[in-house]
Amino acid sequence: MSSLLDGRAAANDIMAGLRDVVGQLKARGVVPGLGVLLVGDHAASAVYVRSKTRSCEDLGLFHETRHLEAQVTTDEVLAEVRRFNERADVHGILVQLPLPPQVDGQRVLDLVDPTKDVDGFHPENVGRLVQKRPRFVPCTPAGIMELLARNHVEVAGRRAVVVGRSDIVGKPMAHLLLHGDATVTVCHSRTRDLAAVTREADILIAAIGRAGLVRAEHVKAGAVVVDVGMNRITTMNEAADLLEETRLAAFRAKGWALVGDVHFPSVRGVAGAITPVPGGVGPLTIALLMKNTVQAAAARARGTPPR
Repeated sequence: MSSLLDGRAAANDIMAGLRDVVGQLKARGVVPGLGVLLVGDHAASAVYVRSKTRSCEDLGLFHETRHLEAQVTTDEVLAEVRRFNERADVHGILVQLPLPPQVDGQRVLDLVDPTKDVDGFHPENVGRLVQKRPRFVPCTPAGIMELLARNHVEVAGRRAVVVGRSDIVGKPMAHLLLHGDATVTVCHSRTRDLAAVTREADILIAAIGRAGLVRAEHVKAGAVVVDVGMNRITTMNEAADLLEETRLAAFRAKGWALVGDVHFPSVRGVAGAITPVPGGVGPLTIALLMKNTVQAAAARARGTPPR
């Protein structure tokens, strides 16, 4: 039986360390601020934003959310980004994704001031990450690297496989693992014989957005498995396949559950260590967003915007 990689414990440690920094900044009259842009009525996005703003309140950060209707135009969204760019009390800007289809998401992300881009999605920050001189690292990959380090998982010289090639997780994750001297393979929807590739991994990162895709046959015995997926299931057939018995009672009571991209019941018997869903990567993503925002505020307070 594999050990669990506890993302909540690691996130709590990071948040505890940030409280001291926030206290020092406030003593100098600086309150770190996060501006959040939420567009439309995407239920999961609203939940994520509430989690992030609760963490701001927990740390004593200023936060402001601009919630626009789903029918907005790209120009209307760009106008809100410009307002956040110009405000001295906003040190970090978060554009909650996904945006509605009529909004040009690339134009929106490109307009965010790169020194306030605490998600690390601006092309300038992406380029800096590739060159191993990052300003802000995307929060989920950064959180995963924190989790590996805190659990003494050796990265250098190991075979790492990332399943998923998104700009948000898969690509930056691959770069961070490369910077840690791992040998990295990126898999995706066109990869042939996925299981043959993933079974080579000492460290397997699943970030493809398909519930339970990665199963025991995909995993090398003793591998470290990190599950980035966050999928909502609502049918008993899904629950019976994807949930352990201990979670089925809660599913029957609520009618839904969150599961990852990894088939936890089967993979836990093969992997050496595994992240649970929920309670694995999610809390770390939020903690790293807070860390990036506080770092942005600290740099501004020094009069030297993040480089």
